[in-house]
Amino acid sequence: MPRLNRSTAFALGSIAGYLADAALADPRRGHPVAAFGTAAGRLERALWRDRRAAGAGYTAACVGTVAAGAVLAERALGRSGYGQAALAAAATWTVLGGTSLTQEARTIGRSLQAGDLTAARERLPHLCGRDPSALDGQQIARAVVESVAENTADAVVNALTWGALAGTPGLLAFRAVNTLDAMVGHRSPRHLRFGWASARLDDVAGWPGARLTALLTVAAAPEPRTAWRVWRRDGSAHPSPNAGQAESAFAGALGVRLGGTLHYGERVEHRPVLGAELRPVAVGDIERACLLSRRVGALALAATVAGRTLWTRRRRRT
Repeated sequence: MPRLNRSTAFALGSIAGYLADAALADPRRGHPVAAFGTAAGRLERALWRDRRAAGAGYTAACVGTVAAGAVLAERALGRSGYGQAALAAAATWTVLGGTSLTQEARTIGRSLQAGDLTAARERLPHLCGRDPSALDGQQIARAVVESVAENTADAVVNALTWGALAGTPGLLAFRAVNTLDAMVGHRSPRHLRFGWASARLDDVAGWPGARLTALLTVAAAPEPRTAWRVWRRDGSAHPSPNAGQAESAFAGALGVRLGGTLHYGERVEHRPVLGAELRPVAVGDIERACLLSRRVGALALAATVAGRTLWTRRRRRT
């Protein structure tokens, strides 16, 4: 059996983990990310104080534990290339969520196609945090397309990017950061200060992958010029430093208008319109967004594996 170096082992593991996500999606029970969320929730209840410093300590403890555990696991495997590949495959499968993302989106799309608005409203909270009670079919379709765009970056491209930058510890640490942002990073009274560090760290960690997502969306778009134009013009108009990159590129790639007024329970946000000159989202655009998401994910895998391999070879030569 040929010996694998660490770079090749990680590349093979990343590909295997991506294929596992494509074939199996997320496990319905016992998902490691859910276990992390449970542990982080318990730690939050123990450490919560209405101060930024307390939240920063909480964030460092959660992310640091995950990263340190991954480093120790790599060291325990030593020079076993196949063990390193298996670890990378398991980590990649754990952190990726591209298949589950498109499955949820398509479930809502089928309900809308069947005219079952009640079922679509009931399912939307599985995909995003908006209040679906007053949304019509077109508004739900827009919410789904926006969520597919944003989560293509968060659940696929960003994770692969951090794997390319920092290997298995980078993969798992990014998922920890992203999970904490979803748990405590929102602007509720309880988390406004305590969740500040998690939200800001997620902004920093999401910066490279969000831009790579937009570039790959342009590359995968049926109309690359429109995707490029809308992304470069509207990508920074979004209040999030990262979400607008993917959403604006998807808007141009699909030829649809995204953004506008959003409802999160009692909170209402009036966001800039992305691709204002384009047509409104239709129900059929959900499937088109899912197909685009899968193409972007495949391109991201190829780009990050190739990038890490070339960088490793260059370092060896120097």
